[in-house]
Amino acid sequence: MSLEGTINIFDNGEYNIKLLGFALGILILGVTCFIDDIKNLPPLVKLAGQILAAIVAVASGIRIEHLNIPFFRMTELNNVFSIILTIGWIVGITNAINLIDGLDGLSSGISVIACISLLIIFALNGSPIIAIILITALAGALIGFIPFNFNPAKTFIGDTGSNFLGYSLSIISILGVAKTYTAIVIIAPLIVLALPVFDTIWAIIRRIITGKSIKAIIMPDRKHLHHRIIDKGYTQKQAVFILYGISACFGMFAIILLDSGIWKALSFLLVITAVIGIGYKNIFKLNKQKETEKIENNKEK
Repeated sequence: MSLEGTINIFDNGEYNIKLLGFALGILILGVTCFIDDIKNLPPLVKLAGQILAAIVAVASGIRIEHLNIPFFRMTELNNVFSIILTIGWIVGITNAINLIDGLDGLSSGISVIACISLLIIFALNGSPIIAIILITALAGALIGFIPFNFNPAKTFIGDTGSNFLGYSLSIISILGVAKTYTAIVIIAPLIVLALPVFDTIWAIIRRIITGKSIKAIIMPDRKHLHHRIIDKGYTQKQAVFILYGISACFGMFAIILLDSGIWKALSFLLVITAVIGIGYKNIFKLNKQKETEKIENNKEK
């Protein structure tokens, strides 16, 4: 695409309005989360800010307009369902990145992996140039930020940063697939963000079962994936690297699925599963040996 063609995209009124809605949504979310970082807003007030930011984005024309499920015909969504689905996606991804922000460098690292994966997917798919520019800018900013956010962190991302990342990824992923009718490309952002999405869905189910109430969803706990890994005896850095690896695997799976088809993607997944299984088995044996040595040393003393 020529420079003139790129400039014409920014002259396009449709994208100008969408970018304005995106920016206003970030402003609303930023103010809400900044106050939350200082004064700890009630969870419902914070959720209201997230929903308002999502509504502003949808009102600007940022929409999931069609749904293409594999093995089924593409469905053109009516306005009401399109609006509800888009708001749900934006709020859901925003919270997913926020909830996984429990260790130094975790949410920022997973976000940069998601950015790089989406960038490759957008480039392969011929997505709108605006989505490619935005995802590249976000990836570049995160790469410069991670060294200061990684354990031991010198700069903390806070709720303001994690909500911004989730909101931005949700919006850019919509812009990146807005003009496509390919099922794989439409579900690709969901695969790329599978780790935080799964963690959030499981947290909702777990809290409802444990608390026996819908209200329990907003009650924090210490049973997220990163907490469970640390409870297994891993350090913060090890836990972060493990989750980085899982996120990268999901990103690679989505890229291979788009570029080479389902069978090669499944083959990749099978190989990764085997490697993880072998590695986990070896680590388990090593930990068992260390425990045995400790017991023997204590007996000698």
